[in-house]
Amino acid sequence: MATAPTQEHADVSQVGTHAYPLMLSRVTEAAAIASARLVGHGEKNEADRLATEAMREELGRLPLSGTVVIGEGERDEAPMLYKGEELGAGGQEVDIAVDPLEGTNLCANGWPESITMMATAEKGGLFGAPDCYMDLIVAGKEAKGQVSLGQTTEENVKALAKAYNRNVTDLTISILDRDRSEQMIGEIRQAGARVKLITDGTLIQAIAAMIRGDGVHALMGTSAAPEGVIKAACAKCLGGHMEGRFKGYSEQTQKMVEEAGLDDTRIYSAEELAPGEDIHFAATGVTDGTVLKGVRAFGGGMRTHTIILSTHMQGMRFLDTTHVTNKDEVTFQL
Repeated sequence: MATAPTQEHADVSQVGTHAYPLMLSRVTEAAAIASARLVGHGEKNEADRLATEAMREELGRLPLSGTVVIGEGERDEAPMLYKGEELGAGGQEVDIAVDPLEGTNLCANGWPESITMMATAEKGGLFGAPDCYMDLIVAGKEAKGQVSLGQTTEENVKALAKAYNRNVTDLTISILDRDRSEQMIGEIRQAGARVKLITDGTLIQAIAAMIRGDGVHALMGTSAAPEGVIKAACAKCLGGHMEGRFKGYSEQTQKMVEEAGLDDTRIYSAEELAPGEDIHFAATGVTDGTVLKGVRAFGGGMRTHTIILSTHMQGMRFLDTTHVTNKDEVTFQL
C-alpha cells in the first residue's frame, strides 16, 4: 500500500535527472497495488477506477507542476485522468502522459500483460494526440532506417531479418487481434515470420520489441493514438525505432483526426511525437507478462516489479520493490 512520501522522497527530484524516474515509479507502483486487488474478479471499470485514484493521489504529492496531455478513457468513458488536468504539489512544469491501467480486460480476467504506466517531459515535450487510432511500427535500434510504414509488410519483415541478422522464420511480430489486422496478419505469415496475437497491452509489447531477449522483434498494426505517443517516448529513451500515422476507423475518430488538423497520410517519427529532451517513463506490472512480473502479495505486504526509462539513462532499470504494510506479519510467499 502506498504511503505518504518522506522528506527524502519529496526532494528526490532535486537529486538529479537520473533519480527522477524513481519518483515516477512510486506513482505506477501505487496504481498497480490498488488495481491488483481486483485481478481476476471481472471488474475492469472498478480496477481502472482504483488505479486512477491511486495514481492521482500519488501524483498530487510529487514536487512538480504537471499538466496531463495524454489521458485515458475518453472514447470508452472509463474513469480517467483527463486531458488538461493539473497535478502535482508544485515545482518544475512538465507534460504528463498516463494510463493508470493498460489492459483493463487483462486485469479483470487475470490474463498477462496488464500494467500501470506514466511518462513526463518538459512542457511541449509530448504531442497531445486525440483519442483516435494510429498505424505504427516499433522495432529495436538495429532496425532504424531499415523499416518504415512507407514500405510493404513483406519489405519490413525482410528488413527486420537483415537488421537483426536472423532468418525471417526466426522473427516474431506482435499485433493486436482485431478485424482490421486480418490483412497484415496474413502478410506477415506469408512473408515467413511468426505472429504473436495480443488482445490488449500494446505498450509493453512495444518495449519488448525495442529490447532483446523477450522474444518479440517488432510491434506492427493499429492501436490507440494516445498510447502511440507514449511508445514514442519509450523509443526516445531506448533509442528504438517507432513510426506512427494517425487514423480514424469510425466517423467519430475520423472527426477527431480532422479537428486536430492532422494529416492521415503523413508518417510521424518518434522524435516528432515525443520531441522532448527530458523524458522519463515508469511502468509497473499488475499481472505477469513478457517484460514485467505482476504484483505479488505476502503476509504483511506486496512486491512490485517496475521498469524505468529516461533520456538521461543508458538502457533501462528494473525495480523489484517490497512494500511492507504490516511489519509484524512479513512472511514471503515465494
